[in-house]
Amino acid sequence: MNKIILTSLSIIFACNSIFGQTNEEKYAKDVKSIDAIINAYYDVVSGSSSEPWEFERDKYIHSESAVITRLDENGKAESHSLEGEYIPIGLSPKEDFYEKELKRKVSKYGNIAQVWSAFEIRTDPNTESNIRGLNSVQLHYENGRWWIDSWTCEMESEKSSVVTEFMKNE
Repeated sequence: MNKIILTSLSIIFACNSIFGQTNEEKYAKDVKSIDAIINAYYDVVSGSSSEPWEFERDKYIHSESAVITRLDENGKAESHSLEGEYIPIGLSPKEDFYEKELKRKVSKYGNIAQVWSAFEIRTDPNTESNIRGLNSVQLHYENGRWWIDSWTCEMESEKSSVVTEFMKNE
């Protein structure tokens, strides 16, 4: 089943590249600045159940070897590739899902950047939620554009007030 999904995604990516604009033409604005790529990062995961997944755009903003890591409430890490992120998404129907950024802090040195970004998860874009998390996003600048190399996410829980602490910290 996973091979079917990955094959289907590959065919979609290939057809879009052959018959439409190149990804560079479509998504160039998404990678021109740190703010632009982080905004695109949240935009690709957010949307209503009637909107299609933006796998192509998501793949464009990430480097080829990007690593995604999630920490559970006990601090245990689970890491996988970007393609590994798509498998569970492709196996379930899309639901209304919006990640709303609450606060961002950027540190940039030369061609590398670290972005701390607090967010909340909503089922309606206009309704606040108490489901919050903190992303640590690592990026690099190469060939005139920014790339997301990795991101790590920790959700706020009874054991971790990571978002509350980040929001208070200036």
